[in-house]
Amino acid sequence: MATALFGGCSFALRIDSSSPRGVHVRRSAVMGKNTESKDEGREPSGDFLRRRGALVSGLSLISSAVLGFPGEGLAVKQGLLAGRIPGLSEPDDNGWRTYRRPDEKSGGHGVGWSPIIPYSFAVPEGWEEVPVSIADLGGTEIDLRFANSKEGRLFIIVAPVLRFSDTLGDDVTIEKIGPPEKVISAFGPEVIGENVEGKVLSMQVAEHMGRTYYQFELEPPHVLITATAAGNRLYLFNVTANGLQWKKHYNDLKRISDSFRVV
Repeated sequence: MATALFGGCSFALRIDSSSPRGVHVRRSAVMGKNTESKDEGREPSGDFLRRRGALVSGLSLISSAVLGFPGEGLAVKQGLLAGRIPGLSEPDDNGWRTYRRPDEKSGGHGVGWSPIIPYSFAVPEGWEEVPVSIADLGGTEIDLRFANSKEGRLFIIVAPVLRFSDTLGDDVTIEKIGPPEKVISAFGPEVIGENVEGKVLSMQVAEHMGRTYYQFELEPPHVLITATAAGNRLYLFNVTANGLQWKKHYNDLKRISDSFRVV
């Protein structure tokens, strides 16, 4: 005899293989007990069959809801999803793949913030998404990490601009935040964890589809930063590597950095 128990429910289903019909139903109420069983030699009444049918239907619903079995009429619509969701395309003819932030991925960075506007970038074959830790530099505002152990790594900081200024509104451009010199001085430490004075090798301004991007190269440490703004957020796309990786793979690292777009 086997007994199936469902946590949080006030009944148990007992299957008795010695019984001619094999099933006995035992219900336990919170304030008392009420048992039903088949009388020997008597055919089940219509009322009993209806009750048993209702119970079987109830068990079906519970198994679907609690155990995750598919059930007709029980489809669950998935909302915003936390954590890692695949976003890489298939490789092109040169082995490069494009990552686009999935629309379903969560990441509010605080109550009241609008959803993150998706972004995209390209990486060579061999670069893969890696877990983000809140202990990382940048904390919970690091939205994504990628890495290749032989070539380098990248990470994206998506920060509410209200953390830096309460006068920019909800439709921010990088120009509203300031010129490149101001932006790298204010936000460079978000990336490297220290003052950027004397570390900026180059600054450039690029425009794509009407959006302005500031591009910086710093060393040491070796890092390429692409900064832009959209909605009420600042985006910092950061590509970094050690000295040997920088020397061997600089062209690919620069191409990765230049490929960043807020879409």
